[in-house]
Amino acid sequence: MTVHDVALRLPSIADLRNLCRSLAVLNAILSPDREGRYYSFDTGWADGEELASMRNGSGDEYSIVFSAAGAYVRGFDHEAPMSPYANDGEPWPGVIDEVPGIFKPFVEEPAFTDEDDVPVVTACLWRAATDDRWRHGVIDFPAGCSDPDGASGLFELLVDRSPEAFQRFAEDYYEVPVDLEAVRDVYALRPLSRKLVSSLNSQLTFSDLAEDIADVGYPEAASPDIPS
Repeated sequence: MTVHDVALRLPSIADLRNLCRSLAVLNAILSPDREGRYYSFDTGWADGEELASMRNGSGDEYSIVFSAAGAYVRGFDHEAPMSPYANDGEPWPGVIDEVPGIFKPFVEEPAFTDEDDVPVVTACLWRAATDDRWRHGVIDFPAGCSDPDGASGLFELLVDRSPEAFQRFAEDYYEVPVDLEAVRDVYALRPLSRKLVSSLNSQLTFSDLAEDIADVGYPEAASPDIPS
């Protein structure tokens, strides 16, 4: 799978944003230590901009900026043949060359570049608010590679949006049983309750999540004691 396949399988901007919020809340519950989080979401990343992110702790990551202009997706697989560091310190031709002007500031965003101002990217997509599909550059992928830009691993849970896919990921990554019904509830953006939180992490109190809920903008029950 490459970024071309991802573009065909990503949902609408609104549905992608909701999925990213769900992933962030589930990770906040399963991983109270913020430094160890795999998926995160920040509604206050910048003025008028929200940021969904993934970091696997091994050098691979993605960032998705949601704004009034639309959504910009940057992915980086540090071992991908299309890494800038395997291409004389330059992004692979075509990956970001055609990013439209409304998203160009994100290409050059310091959080997404290295100390030499090189965009840290192997896969890139974008969708303007008025677009009817996700877009990407015209890329001549390196021959003989099944995953040249790292898209398969980077965006796995964005293209397979089933609760079962998250359950498999989380049980493997966190090495704990994960309640599938609770995952379904969070994927459906059902308001959080103490019961729902406890079903995923019995060691976590509802108040422990207050900051995360605010950061993600996730709904919570009028009374957290209300069953989910």
